[in-house]
Amino acid sequence: MIEFYPQIKNVHVLTVLLSGGLFALRGLGVLLGARWPNAAPVRWLSYTIDTTLLTAALMLLTILPGAMFANGWLAVKLTLLVAYVVLGAMALRRARTRAARAGFYVAALVTYAYMIGVARAHHPLGVFALLGA
Repeated sequence: MIEFYPQIKNVHVLTVLLSGGLFALRGLGVLLGARWPNAAPVRWLSYTIDTTLLTAALMLLTILPGAMFANGWLAVKLTLLVAYVVLGAMALRRARTRAARAGFYVAALVTYAYMIGVARAHHPLGVFALLGA
């Protein structure tokens, strides 16, 4: 399956960008008081993108050598993913006030950006690892 690595990675990267972009749009819509961000078709699109993203991630995990993950960057990325999902749920549906939603929205976007930095650097510190080099 290693021969399909470039295609699977491209699908993974594309769905990361689609997922983050859709979340950013939905969060902005929620903050502006729109109803469409939580409408069924938009949620189903989000579920579809995220399922594709998870599938590609699991495929990559199975074909890459274990040494690739030796420094713990993947564990940090998975922990950040859980935080991002919780923050996103608070921003889109759970937080009661507009200010709280805005705070969770910004925190989710920062977490998303840091998660991408960790993935790109293959280091738990993400882009901050470059500062120590």
